[in-house]
Amino acid sequence: MGNLDLETVRHSAAHLMAQAIDRLYKEYNPQFGIGPVIEHGFYYDIEMDYKLTDADLKKIQDEMKKIFKENLPIERTVMTREKALEFFQAKNQNLKVELINDLSEDTEISCYTQGDFTDLCRGPHVESTKKIPPFFKLTSIAGAYWRGDSDRQMLQRIYAVSFLAKDHLKQHIRMLEEAKKRDHRILAKELNLVIFDKVAPASPFFTPKGTVIYNELVDFLRRIHHRYEYDEVITPQIMDVEMWHTSGHYENYKENMFFSNIDDREYAVKPMNCPAHMILYKHNKFSYRDLPLRYADFGRIHRYEKSGSVTGLTRVRTFVQDDGHIFAEMDQVQQEIKTLMEMVFMIYGHFGFDKIKINLSTRPAKKVGSDETWDTAEAALEQALQASGREFSIKEGDGAFYGPKIDIEVSDAIGRFHQLGTIQLDFQLPERFELKYTNSEGEIKRPVVIHRALLGSLERFIGILIEHTAGVFPFWLAPVQAVIVPINQDAHTSYCQELYTELKRKGFRVKLDLRNESIGKKTRETQKAKVPFMLVIGDREVENNSASVRKYGEQDSATWSRDELFNNFRVLSNENIPQQLR
Repeated sequence: MGNLDLETVRHSAAHLMAQAIDRLYKEYNPQFGIGPVIEHGFYYDIEMDYKLTDADLKKIQDEMKKIFKENLPIERTVMTREKALEFFQAKNQNLKVELINDLSEDTEISCYTQGDFTDLCRGPHVESTKKIPPFFKLTSIAGAYWRGDSDRQMLQRIYAVSFLAKDHLKQHIRMLEEAKKRDHRILAKELNLVIFDKVAPASPFFTPKGTVIYNELVDFLRRIHHRYEYDEVITPQIMDVEMWHTSGHYENYKENMFFSNIDDREYAVKPMNCPAHMILYKHNKFSYRDLPLRYADFGRIHRYEKSGSVTGLTRVRTFVQDDGHIFAEMDQVQQEIKTLMEMVFMIYGHFGFDKIKINLSTRPAKKVGSDETWDTAEAALEQALQASGREFSIKEGDGAFYGPKIDIEVSDAIGRFHQLGTIQLDFQLPERFELKYTNSEGEIKRPVVIHRALLGSLERFIGILIEHTAGVFPFWLAPVQAVIVPINQDAHTSYCQELYTELKRKGFRVKLDLRNESIGKKTRETQKAKVPFMLVIGDREVENNSASVRKYGEQDSATWSRDELFNNFRVLSNENIPQQLR
């Protein structure tokens, strides 16, 4: 296949799919929206009088391969606006007509034709349909609002993957199959960690087992905050809308917020903690001796997400961040960011995330503050990243409305990257809230604020961690750490109860299984629940004051004395803090 560009191939494959759909379903008046390249492949949004099902995907894919073999030349044509509108109106392609009408007057309008199919597109494309490597697979169908607007019609979106080599496609399909097995929405239900109910859309209910994981993560972070000299604070859930005008959220983030009117005043449920931390700071007087000042907050926040964009735990409407804000002098910023990067790599490594990407996100189109201030902030973050020695990429226009940010992505066990932590530098909120401190010369100055979240949303992190571990949590995080099973109810129950009580007293999360079921069934259920240890007690164990220990995923058992059991469990429990801080 020569030196083909993968993005060009995927773009051409999207047109190949559109042509196949146009041939197969012409009687249903297919209208084509957009068909962009995405990670691993492409999608196309289509409106027609026929609802596609998964059974249609193979049919479309087979037609794509027929067109591939036809070796149709792919030819580019430049049209005037009038000619393009006339052409697509004649073909009843109203979505394309709308796209053309929204183009600026000086935009060059190009189309690509292959056989009897012509599509509006900037290009580039390969030379013919046979130049498109046939290593593609249509993977799913979803609904998508036209142009992302929930007030517009719902279109059918077909997703596909596409590669330059057959082996790459096979490898990706294997990854998708593994991803299905690890889907946190399925595992969280099977392991009884989380439920969802229509009374609170996109808002998880954590069961007792799920709450154990949640609280252990919070405790883990609190230990780290303590070592790095953060002060934890608690702030209100609902605050006067005037504060959100001051912060700029009302003007720049209103569509993602929930509002309420109480006593003739408008209030907003907080979508983030930062303005409340500005209020806390403002109620005190600080000098340079007090800085840097570090606040941590596990307050619950609420954000409106469209129903079509929420999914499981990874995108919800209510969540908790491991949120923090650092109030600092400008010459302290470099060291603070360096320390934050150390924390990030230490924490992610502790959870087994060893492949990490760092992105520097710059000013978005919708922003507050002057370009000069943004220049200073972006330069400060870039210098800090350069000083850290870590490789990073620039993501133009992806910053927060009040400042640039560092976003951190991690690769899970099957190679998918997920955005977790964020570090943001902010000159705007200190100005808007008129924050002050006295410098060493006795002058009144504004502090700089660093926003930071390391795990990000705990809900999202738990969802990613479930998929990364396939639900097999480390001992310190497991909801149930061990199940005790007697071989003979009459002969061994007393010893089991004594062992259970002692383990509970020492703080371990154990379960005593006295059901009248076979050892085989109890073993299968313990394995299915992914409990780290199963402790089987028989005559020998009672006589020797020990336990037969079977670790999750292993066939063989080991015999541990009571003292060995307690010591081994204690060592495993101590993994609730990174090695570097022990």
